[in-house]
Amino acid sequence: MKKVLLTGISGYIGQHCAVELLQSGYAVRGSVRSLAKTEEVIKGIVKGGVDSTENLEFCELDLLKDEGWDKAMEGCDYLLHVASPFITSQPKNENDLIKPAVEGTARALISAKKAGVKRAVLTSSMVSMLGDANGSINVNQRSWTNTKAKNVSAYAKSKTLAEESAWDFIKNQEGESKLELVVVNPGPVFGPTLNGNLSGESMTMFKDLITGNMPMLPQAAINISDVRDIAKIHVQAMENDQAKGQRFIVATETPFSFQEIAQLLKSNGYPKISTKVAPNFMLKLMSIFNRDIKGIRAFIGNTYSGDVSHTLKTFDWKPVPFDKTIIDTAASVEQAMK
Repeated sequence: MKKVLLTGISGYIGQHCAVELLQSGYAVRGSVRSLAKTEEVIKGIVKGGVDSTENLEFCELDLLKDEGWDKAMEGCDYLLHVASPFITSQPKNENDLIKPAVEGTARALISAKKAGVKRAVLTSSMVSMLGDANGSINVNQRSWTNTKAKNVSAYAKSKTLAEESAWDFIKNQEGESKLELVVVNPGPVFGPTLNGNLSGESMTMFKDLITGNMPMLPQAAINISDVRDIAKIHVQAMENDQAKGQRFIVATETPFSFQEIAQLLKSNGYPKISTKVAPNFMLKLMSIFNRDIKGIRAFIGNTYSGDVSHTLKTFDWKPVPFDKTIIDTAASVEQAMK
């Protein structure tokens, strides 16, 4: 049985990846920052439809520490490097996001190479593909974010620099045995939560929407990813020969506005949702003082089209419909609040 080191197994995407891996017949070694989280992770994986966790084990890893990485990688055939800090709000010090993202990716790849792992699949983001983040563009697998541009958030910098460093490592690695790399680039990720944790950015946004705690919506549109699609592509990317050395956008090709999301939810039994849109000038002014708004400033008034033709051609992928993603997310959040 082939074994996969899955970093960040306790996270939103990580848990869904674990379910997909176990259901596909792989053994999984999942990394957590603290082994105290394992019981919660197991409950979520069982909730996701896994009958047996016999082929699941855990290890303790920290993106900012060297300890444990080489041992965790021993005996693994593949690496899914999902672990990375994720907050859209602008931190006081951007290195709080950048350092663990870049250094954690380096630690994962160095240890994978040393252990003879065949292929690594890295979770990046569409925010590493936004050009100057100052205008509407068509995003494809050749697009890169200019990390020196004016409106680039710390989160976008962290994902871009981490991905760039990963490709540099692959390009410059020595020795006859070469580690292969595939990168998955989702947009904002939604879909059901397996562990009922609503502290993440996606779940918090939906909680605020359906409870009426978001009185005005930003005039912004986002390319939505379903967490179940993200997990499937991660697993398929491990052994798909055509995926080697490629980046893949896994999101809706068309961006959806916050107002469209709100109206869909309102028409499906969530009456507290506001559909009022905040003026752009107000949000841009507020972004000077508010770190949450500053984090999404690049999206205010802009739209990004995602070219997913490369992904559709390479993988057996039928995207979860937009409506289903939104309704399933809201239902999951509502259930977790009870």
